[in-house]
Amino acid sequence: MKNYSYPIDLDWSTEEIVIVTEFLAAVEQANESHIDKLKFMTKYQLFKSVVKGIGAEKRLGKEFEKLSGFSIYRTVQAAEKSTRKVFSV
Repeated sequence: MKNYSYPIDLDWSTEEIVIVTEFLAAVEQANESHIDKLKFMTKYQLFKSVVKGIGAEKRLGKEFEKLSGFSIYRTVQAAEKSTRKVFSV
């Protein structure tokens, strides 16, 4: 994992910030090595409970990709298409 700041919304609670940062860390893990598909999808569902709506997810995804080089969209697609218990992008 590289050293940079995750994009966050200052209106989120501490719990919501933790949920989002854990999901973004999972996206990194899927791109840098591998991650359990069920664990990743669970983190994605929690992420969706904080970042509601496609527009908000796209904005955050663009910010994250600019910082990290990793696409939330492509990573979630890879997870959904994977038939394996553990996947990577």
